[in-house]
Amino acid sequence: MPAGVCGCCGPLRPRYKRLVDNIFPEDPKDGLSKSDMEKLTFYAVSAPEKLDRIGAYLAEKLSRDVVRHRYGNVVIAMEALDQLLMACHSQSIKPFVESFLHMVAKLLESREPDLQVLGTNSFVKFANIEEDTPSYHRRYDFFVSQFSAMCHSTHEDQETRTRIRVAGIKGLQGVVRKTVNDELQAIIWEPQHMDKLIPSMLFNMQDSEDLDRYDTRQSSLAENCFRELLGRAAYGNMNNAVRPVLVHLDNHHLWDPNEFAVSCFRIIMYSIQAQHSHHVIQQVLNHLDTHNKNTPRVRAGIVQVLLETVAIAAKGSVGEFNDVFTFESECTIPPNLWLGPTVLEVFNTLLKHLRMSVDFELGDSSRRNSASSVSSVRGRESEERIVQNAIIQTIGFFGGNLPDYQRAEVMMFIMGKVPVYGTPCHALDTGRIIKLESFNNYVTSGFKSKSMAAALPPPFLDPLFSISLMEDSELRQLVFEILHNILDRHDNRAKLRGIRIIPNVSALKIKREKISKQDVAFMKKHGQQLYRHIYLGCKEEDNVHKNFELLFTTLAILTIELANEEVVIDLIRLAIALQEMALTNDENLPMFIRCGIMALVAAYLNFLSQMIANPPFCQHVSKVIELRNMDAPYLLPEHIFRDKCPLPESLDKEDSQLYFQTADMAECLAGPGYNAERLSIPYVPQVTDEDRLTRRKSFVDTVSLQVDIISNSLPEKSQLAEEITFETLKKAIDTTGLEEQEREKRRQVMEKFQKAPFEEIAAHCESKANMLHDRLAQIFELTIRPPPSPSGVVSISAGHTQHQSVPVYEMKFPDLCVY
Repeated sequence: MPAGVCGCCGPLRPRYKRLVDNIFPEDPKDGLSKSDMEKLTFYAVSAPEKLDRIGAYLAEKLSRDVVRHRYGNVVIAMEALDQLLMACHSQSIKPFVESFLHMVAKLLESREPDLQVLGTNSFVKFANIEEDTPSYHRRYDFFVSQFSAMCHSTHEDQETRTRIRVAGIKGLQGVVRKTVNDELQAIIWEPQHMDKLIPSMLFNMQDSEDLDRYDTRQSSLAENCFRELLGRAAYGNMNNAVRPVLVHLDNHHLWDPNEFAVSCFRIIMYSIQAQHSHHVIQQVLNHLDTHNKNTPRVRAGIVQVLLETVAIAAKGSVGEFNDVFTFESECTIPPNLWLGPTVLEVFNTLLKHLRMSVDFELGDSSRRNSASSVSSVRGRESEERIVQNAIIQTIGFFGGNLPDYQRAEVMMFIMGKVPVYGTPCHALDTGRIIKLESFNNYVTSGFKSKSMAAALPPPFLDPLFSISLMEDSELRQLVFEILHNILDRHDNRAKLRGIRIIPNVSALKIKREKISKQDVAFMKKHGQQLYRHIYLGCKEEDNVHKNFELLFTTLAILTIELANEEVVIDLIRLAIALQEMALTNDENLPMFIRCGIMALVAAYLNFLSQMIANPPFCQHVSKVIELRNMDAPYLLPEHIFRDKCPLPESLDKEDSQLYFQTADMAECLAGPGYNAERLSIPYVPQVTDEDRLTRRKSFVDTVSLQVDIISNSLPEKSQLAEEITFETLKKAIDTTGLEEQEREKRRQVMEKFQKAPFEEIAAHCESKANMLHDRLAQIFELTIRPPPSPSGVVSISAGHTQHQSVPVYEMKFPDLCVY
């Protein structure tokens, strides 16, 4: 176009266009003209209604310059837009913002890294501007998608790639700030946005192989953005914020190893509000349920993440809890207690996965002879142990930070999950041991209750003692360790560790208090149950050194925590009964067990005599111990529990000086306070059905076996008239010989189903099924017959009588039957 025409038409152009054109110099390298920019800014502030036109015209020029690759003018246009945004805050700025966002989108769509960074920087400046009124129509879907794509840039040049990723993170941070501060903040929490935002941040938080200053900046910036997003999350948005994290960890196989997963959830737990912690824990538990059949290392990784979240949640709330709650007074529980009503649900889930892990381990053990190699099976078992240890440790953190009233409920809940009654011991010992380990090491650890009745209620005490009768020394050890955790309220266990003759008990500085009335009532109600299980636990043939140590500690803690004058007499009677059991040997116990019982009695009576501070009693006990040191050292704990200790062939009951005498101890305790006459009454443990229900050989099995034997061996009726005497009944319930038969029978059945061909097993089962059907057919033939009719016809065919019934309406009934 000729220059004259331009000069003629130029003054006719709108003023805002002339002001916009003037800010662009002839050479873009000179940059934005400051004086002309000031004129444009003054005009925009004075006439805000022109802002939308200014924005549209600038957008038109920028789009044209982008297409023509005039990047200098593009930079000038964006700088002008930024200054106008910062200067104008009127109601008319809304249409101008739309033009601005359109121009930013144009820059982000370009493939030039410099333009993408330029558009991102302008958007970040815009995001920091607080608008007077919310925008109800503006959406940022495109920006979320574009910034997320920039966060995953794969540019060939590392420095450029890092610049683009950093710009993308800044853009996402700007979107978060802009939308969260808006009244329509729920938009950003929609799943379609969070599924792009969260993975983009996590992707940049992961450690790169070649870290440099850009990577460090990239990771820290992504972490700050992630923290800022989570810090603004409300309760209703927690699910949408945490779920993408779990999905990202799944997709990128970050549970094994799980260092990054643990780091992510540390950030989450420290960023969210404290009252939302239990929601995150619940999310991880649910995720663990969905991966219950995954590899052991993946499950272990998830459990370890759960452990970390629990530990952080406990740190954040236990302090507040301790400030409000005291054991001496009844106070209200803080409303933001981190577990709340989901305590039992959490323990139920963890115990369920513990049970599943044990089942997987046992299943792998039974498949050792299959096609898989032994080394791979053992590797699987060791990995399952990692899962089990992680679950046990997590249970510990849960239980260790609960108040006593909740911990007591959890103890009963876990005991209810430990199968005991009527179950074969060989199938469930591993599960019991693992569950009791978690229960002992963490849940009962540090548990201190003012009342023993509250700490050991019958729903908890009965199943616990039932386990103490199992034929497994490890199970019995765990039971007594659990008892120690609950009974020892003054932390005296460490001082009593190891069964030994303590020369000076006062040097141990035992802490104790006067027994309360509640505890006196508890011992009157449950004392015999405690004594009984200690007595029965001493005569187990598989007892080892540790079992005797734990029995000694149990007796000592009972003396410290719950012993008044009456209980002291009962404990002495129990010790005398144990000594008598070892001497008479009616149970045919091994010599090591007999000597161990004698050593246990000596160690305990030495402790008890010094605790009650009775000099004559102490003198009698010391005299017996001294004689044993010279003539029978195998009756003392320091010798019998030593390796390769020589055992005697028999214990001479006539050598009374080596044993504690009831008459001498009664004379020593004849003073005030003690009813020494009760010592002459021998202690006899109560016999209950609990013994039979919890042993391998159950009562039902014994009765069924005896019925089978009697029915096979006594076919004649004349033999059934045998006189029933006490000896007959005693022989009927004697299962000494039947136990071996039962074990052999079970072994043969298991061996048959493990090694026999499938066809043989199928034929065996089919024959049993056919036999059952034949018996049922005979029963039905005898019981189900067509009912005879008063007017029916009787016919005989093939030697069988048949009744042909007539319809009811044709029957003729007597008059008395009609009404």
